[in-house]
Amino acid sequence: MIVTERLVFLHLHKSGGTFVNALLLRCVPSARPIGYHFPYRELPVEYSALPVVGTVRNPWAYYVSWYHFQAGLPEPNILFRLCSNERQLGFGETIRNLVRLSEDEARLELLEKGLPETYAKRGLNLTKNSVAELRERGVGFYSFLYERLYDGADQPRILRMERLREELREILSALGEINECAEQFIEQAPRLNATPHDEPSRYFDESLASLVAERDRELIARYGYSL
Repeated sequence: MIVTERLVFLHLHKSGGTFVNALLLRCVPSARPIGYHFPYRELPVEYSALPVVGTVRNPWAYYVSWYHFQAGLPEPNILFRLCSNERQLGFGETIRNLVRLSEDEARLELLEKGLPETYAKRGLNLTKNSVAELRERGVGFYSFLYERLYDGADQPRILRMERLREELREILSALGEINECAEQFIEQAPRLNATPHDEPSRYFDESLASLVAERDRELIARYGYSL
């Protein structure tokens, strides 16, 4: 979460937020971080009148990116270890477990035990209380992250990762936060924190693709995504 004089930016996990964070902190003098991957409910009340900006991406692409990022780490996070049975499962079964996590009581209990009581400064930054939220929502994991982050925000302005540079320029211009530095960053900065992988469609069989379509259906419909 970053606040400036004119906006609040909420950072949705692996959805282009690192790029936006870097631009704001480099180019907007008033920008300052409040917390890492903090949801809107953690916004200090003095900033509650500011417009909220966030990002989103195709859920199928998110799951591919999440899997390959975690699989490439020497020590992946507890969520990956649980869903992959400690790296014993491949992409399909790991993502199936992640998308269905809200109804997997055994894994939820283990996840809750492994998460911290309070926020940290890295990773997904979920806490033990997040497990109850996931269980109650009963949606795909990416939809859970989206809903958790933006809940309570009044008409957040969501930038699609697939058109991030264009839409970021538009929203910064509309909110009066565009300047020469930001223009140059949008034009020239490389992608940040990007995970190498093939096109998402190469990883999904019909069954797994349909599972994501069902569990993340509201998000998919809202932004018109497809595999």
